[in-house]
This record gives sequence, structure tokens and C-alpha cells, in this order.
Amino acid sequence: MLFNIAICDDNSVDLKFISDILSRWAKKREHTVRVDCFASAEAFLFRYAEDKTFDILLLDIEMGKLSGLDLARRIRVENSSVQIIFITGYSEYIADGYDVEALNYLMKPVSEEKLFSVLDRAVQKTLLNEKCLNVMLSGEMERVPLHRIRYFDVHQNYVTIHSDKILTVKHTLGGFEKYLDDRFFRVGRGMIVNIGYITRVTKTDIYLSDGTVLPLPRGAYEELNRAIIDRT
Repeated sequence: MLFNIAICDDNSVDLKFISDILSRWAKKREHTVRVDCFASAEAFLFRYAEDKTFDILLLDIEMGKLSGLDLARRIRVENSSVQIIFITGYSEYIADGYDVEALNYLMKPVSEEKLFSVLDRAVQKTLLNEKCLNVMLSGEMERVPLHRIRYFDVHQNYVTIHSDKILTVKHTLGGFEKYLDDRFFRVGRGMIVNIGYITRVTKTDIYLSDGTVLPLPRGAYEELNRAIIDRT
């Protein structure tokens, strides 16, 4: 598996230092990696607008106008799976790292042994999320990671997959359902929702972490709540 990794640091010496450690880690672990280096959060966001395939982010915190924390918050709005590692010289930001579900917080100068260990954990978590749904669109196959799918809904003979992109295909909901795992719950005849994105359930609605509100069919409340409890 190819791991796409980004390093974002406005200090060119630190940027090269981390990049060199990454190269040694990838060689020792026999991983295939693509490493992209960015001198500012803005530069990374410019790339990210076109390429959202990054698996691991190593972010400095103190950077120009847009800090690493600000960058992480923006990424987390739409991406709950990318592994974020903060590398910085300022310990006072550690608590803020929890807000963006950072995997770890490393102090400069970074220990190679410690970074190796954290990268190993990041890979393990990435591999847990690698299962994909294969979708045919205009004669081409698109692989959609299951962990990025928020929900499916159906209209007539078409199913819409709500993920990083919105994909609508001529298919049946049941046809997709057999490829899903227990993080997905069938809500009535017309919808499947990823339990991991649910933040609240009422008798009439399902609230997702991105702000989406989905209608909950009558009689589905108890069963959905049980499925959420079983997954926690």
C-alpha cells in the first residue's frame, strides 16, 4: 500500500530533518511512501484542494498567519481519518491537539526512535481504514474508502454515496449493503448510515458530524440506538 505523507513546517532545516527521518523509516519498514513538503499551511491547503489522498500529516504549530492547529481544524471539518502528528517546540499547545484528534504531539528536536514509533501507529490506524467500495462511473472504477462514507440514500433506481465526493450511480441499496461492515446501519428502505458519523439521534432525525440532518423512519429509533451502543 502507498502511504501519502505531508510535512508542513516553515523552518527549512526542520523540514529536511523530518523528511530524512521519514525516508529512513520507510526504507527500514519497507513501506512505499510519497512525501510532500510544504513551507506553510497555506501552501498545503492549496494542494489539498486538489488532492485529498494524504494519509498522514506531520505539522509544525507555529507557522506564519495560519498555524498548524488552524490547519488541522480545517482538515478535520471534512476528514476524520487522516492521521495528524504535531511536531513543535512549544509544549503549551498539547491540550489543543486533543481537539483535532491528533495521534501524537512530538517536541523538537524530534527523536528518530520516537517518530518511528508514532509513524508505525499511524500506519496501523490507516490500514484499519483502508477497505474500499468499488463504484463504476462512466466505465471507470472509483475506489471509495468505507470510513469516508457518511451515508447512502436512494431515489428510484439510483443510489447516492455521500463521501468526500457525492457519487450517484444506477444501483440498488442492497447491492452495496453486502459489501459494508458493521459500522453501517440500514435505516428503512431508502438509506444506510455510517454510525461513526452520528452525533445525535432523536425520535425523528439523525444528526451527523458534518451538520447533515437525516429523517429517521418511524420505528427505527430503538434499533439504531442499540446498534450505536454495540459499536461503542
